[in-house]
Amino acid sequence: MRLLSALLLLLLLRSTEPRKGGRNRERGRARGKGRANAVKRQTSECKEYMEAGEKYLDCQDRQLTGVQQHWPEDIHHLLLARNKIQVLRDNTFSQFKILKSLDLQQNELYMVEEEAFAGLGQLTTLLLQHNQMKTASEEHLLPLPNLRYLRLYDNPWDCRCSLDSLVRTLQVPSNRNLGNYAKCSEPDALRGQKLKKMRPELLCAEDGEGHLPGQKPQEGQGSLPKPPPIKKYPDANSLCHTYMFPKPMLDCKSKELKNIPSSLPSDIVRMDLSSNSITQLRPKEFVAARDLKLLNLSSNSLDQIDTAAFAGLLYLRELDLSNNSLHYFQYGVLEDLYFLRMLNLGDNPWVCDYNIHYLIYWLKHHPGVAYSGLICTEPQEFRGWPVENYVKTYNGECPNDKDPQPGKGDTGQGQTAQELVAETEEAEMELLPKPLRDPRPKKYEVTRLT
Repeated sequence: MRLLSALLLLLLLRSTEPRKGGRNRERGRARGKGRANAVKRQTSECKEYMEAGEKYLDCQDRQLTGVQQHWPEDIHHLLLARNKIQVLRDNTFSQFKILKSLDLQQNELYMVEEEAFAGLGQLTTLLLQHNQMKTASEEHLLPLPNLRYLRLYDNPWDCRCSLDSLVRTLQVPSNRNLGNYAKCSEPDALRGQKLKKMRPELLCAEDGEGHLPGQKPQEGQGSLPKPPPIKKYPDANSLCHTYMFPKPMLDCKSKELKNIPSSLPSDIVRMDLSSNSITQLRPKEFVAARDLKLLNLSSNSLDQIDTAAFAGLLYLRELDLSNNSLHYFQYGVLEDLYFLRMLNLGDNPWVCDYNIHYLIYWLKHHPGVAYSGLICTEPQEFRGWPVENYVKTYNGECPNDKDPQPGKGDTGQGQTAQELVAETEEAEMELLPKPLRDPRPKKYEVTRLT
């Protein structure tokens, strides 16, 4: 009996062991699945997509404070704009061997270690504008032999000796697209000077009287050159945001601008100046942005456009002038827009008089342009009319030619002045010789007068 009970006990113990193991395995699987789901949730924060055969990882506006190690390594473009990244440590991006562009604008970057971009030998575009960087050196760019575009503006650059090697690198003639528009913020004597154009010797060397840049010399002593005067119009690079992907764009929307900003980047193809307070366009406002294809000037207070305002925009395809205060276009305003395909003109107080004819004339001779919003607002009798309908009736009989009051303007038995002139011309024709009454020319007819 004891032997039988012992055997039963052994059988029970063996049967319970696999169950425990199974439970442990299930727990392990569940834990592993949980980890996989966690990784999946993290990667789902960013959007991965293909365009023109190249892979993009869009991690913009994600409140990120650093680069995640689980991101795919075979990406060509990494978009990290508008996050909370403050520091870039050495080898931060070393796993992205085929990366071509890196967008870090509008973060909170104040420190970048010298080997932060190590391993990015294929990188051609690096965007660091709109951050808090004060200093950098040539060492930061050494791992980037193929770098062609570098944006550094709207950073509080401290133009002292630590910036010397970077400034000299930017000023090399072959680096014409590196560091454009970046300016000194400190010291006061150099504030506003562009890194590309300043004298590098002012960064480190003392002047002849023993004063460093930013120090005020005593009376009778020499002084550093005065900083350039403040520009009359705001700088586009300090007020607006530049986006390189998917296409280079300058975003100046709702910036309370009263004029077109100066120093427009030359490589942008889209520009948004909507929802500002711009009242007029002066000659050659956009001549620096020759490759512009889309220009949005809607929701401003535009009431005057100079004839040469759009000079140089040979490749512009879309122009939005809706919701402004335009009455008509001066002759020649649209003459440079050879490739324009879309023109939005809605919500403007168009005045239907002779001045509006140029716009209709230009649209008639450019049938490939799709336009909208051309509705008469003034005068009262044409309000609500399409402008093209008004122009068609411009040469028709005016309703005021006939005087509604009898006795005034009548010439005889209810005849109007136009009818009387017509009868007079017919009577004069009767007095002419018969061959000359018919004004239509006839071929090979000889008339002999005696």
